[in-house]
Amino acid sequence: MKLSKRLSAIAPFQVMAILEKARALQAAGHDVIHLEVGEPDFATPQAIVDAGRAALAAGHTYYTAAQGLAELRQAIAAFYQSRFGVTVAPERIIVTPGASGALQIALSLLVDEGDGVLMADPTYPCNRHFVSLLGGVPQTVPVGAATRYQLLADELDANWQPNTVAAMVATPANPTGTVLSRDEITALAERCRAHDGALIVDEIYQGLIYGADSFSALQLADDAFVINSFSKYFQMTGWRLGWLVVPPAYVEPAIRLAQNLFLCPPAAAQHAALAAFQPAVLEVLESRRAEFGRRRAFLLQVLPTLGWRIDAVPDGAFYVYADVSAVTNDSFAYCQRMLDEVKVAITPGADFGSNRAGSYVRVAYTTGIDRLAEAVARMKTVR
Repeated sequence: MKLSKRLSAIAPFQVMAILEKARALQAAGHDVIHLEVGEPDFATPQAIVDAGRAALAAGHTYYTAAQGLAELRQAIAAFYQSRFGVTVAPERIIVTPGASGALQIALSLLVDEGDGVLMADPTYPCNRHFVSLLGGVPQTVPVGAATRYQLLADELDANWQPNTVAAMVATPANPTGTVLSRDEITALAERCRAHDGALIVDEIYQGLIYGADSFSALQLADDAFVINSFSKYFQMTGWRLGWLVVPPAYVEPAIRLAQNLFLCPPAAAQHAALAAFQPAVLEVLESRRAEFGRRRAFLLQVLPTLGWRIDAVPDGAFYVYADVSAVTNDSFAYCQRMLDEVKVAITPGADFGSNRAGSYVRVAYTTGIDRLAEAVARMKTVR
């Protein structure tokens, strides 16, 4: 059997082996605490579910426009206006099957064979993999606590190469939860323009920020490619719905790509998402954000008692990226032991890059504080 050579650049998720084992242990009757999955534990708000059911009952099961329902794109544009005070033409919004669809379109618009895309290491692994699948080169930049694990303007300048066409950042970031400031986004956009390149900003955790300034890159860089999703803040992971905001000149080719890559986003999910912007739903989502904030505060207090170090406080998402080098130099084996010995599932740093990956783990606070406390108590027994 012949496989594409590009597949050699696609590494498996290490966490999937942990998740598979965790599920097997659970099926065998063990009490497993899941801190590995990047998915909210809250169910999709009921009003969204009801809207989805109503859409199915009304027969909304056919193809929509490739770029998504006009009503949904208008609702997203209105959300940018009401929440951030920024005007985004609905025509610039491409609704996609998850944020992955948005990432695929953004990179397909920009990357030719051999082109490079700058990104931080650590970062979400699909960022690298989509670049590789397009025949591009992921140009990963090792980053650490000094820049809060973010790719900043100075690092961008120092690492921009003749074949670089874009830089990709995430705020809040996965796996670190760190957030870029307004000045940092502005500087990144300016440097990308100076290099005649593009800036791609992943904002899929944008609604989940705790205490830090909440804004969109579109307020500062109207020419940025901005990715967002209904998965994390809106808690619609399984509905597979995201969106991409493109500069005006890219609207037609983005629609052309959408037509050919996936025809259209899921119709029922789009109708359901129209309910996501209702004031009552946003009130529910904000109460859940507050709960995530309480969990974050709890973990920041107790995780250091395990001998772990948190060098950059996560201001967003629902992750803590912890340096565990004081207790292990092999975080994958450490995560395996946590699961085998005390039935706690966490993610090794190897999933997010090669930059000191053996020294880090990611903890997802996607379960209640009582279970988080139980997890920490169990992990304290692992030596």
